[in-house]
Amino acid sequence: MSPHKTTPAETAAQIRRALKDGGSAEHAAGVQWFFKEEIQSHGWYTAALRRAIRGCRREILRAHDFDFLVKVADRLFSGAVLEEKIAAVFLLEKLDARCGDREFRMFEEWLDRISSWADHDGLVHYLIAPMVAGDPSRVKAIFRWARSPDRWHRRAACVALIQGTRQRRFLPQIKKLSDLLLSDEDDMVQKGLGWLLRETAKSDAKVTVPYLMKIRERAPRLVLRTACETLPEAVRKKILGKA
Repeated sequence: MSPHKTTPAETAAQIRRALKDGGSAEHAAGVQWFFKEEIQSHGWYTAALRRAIRGCRREILRAHDFDFLVKVADRLFSGAVLEEKIAAVFLLEKLDARCGDREFRMFEEWLDRISSWADHDGLVHYLIAPMVAGDPSRVKAIFRWARSPDRWHRRAACVALIQGTRQRRFLPQIKKLSDLLLSDEDDMVQKGLGWLLRETAKSDAKVTVPYLMKIRERAPRLVLRTACETLPEAVRKKILGKA
């Protein structure tokens, strides 16, 4: 995946060709099993894809600046193939310190291009969440997403706070967000909220368990089950009403 071309569009096209040529047709056929939506995949395993794209990133940054890299990623996330979008995320993964408000707005625009939970969670967990943790003023965007009619924006509102809650931050905002989304009937949103509450419970069970007890009568079962996964069995049974 050597970026011999000189423009972001040409470099993105070169990466697309390499992704198509380097995948596994057998694995691609099995990928669909994980998704309700119809997925286009070249059949890459995640670890191999990450290694390949990190090598590509090194080559790009040897020849070009960070802005060029961002433009390449933007073109890749416009694609219809799962690996193209994941490659866009891996190009910028762990470079959040070099990203600013312009990149955050771009990532927010990428939410409109989501086609599955995989490209959603890659984008939000690895790119957006670190930027929210790095600048709490960005939390205001989360509450805008929480009120969106689009399921992926509402799921993003939850997943974007996971990095912060692992640092024992944003508990008031998490409770507020949870109260907003407890009545959401979409399973992707419920799983996202449950994931957020599970990570919050792992970080600080002492303050999270009383909140889970408070909401247990009105929270969807899927949210509660997911939120309780790492808690001791006795506590889990109490929250789920089995004790």
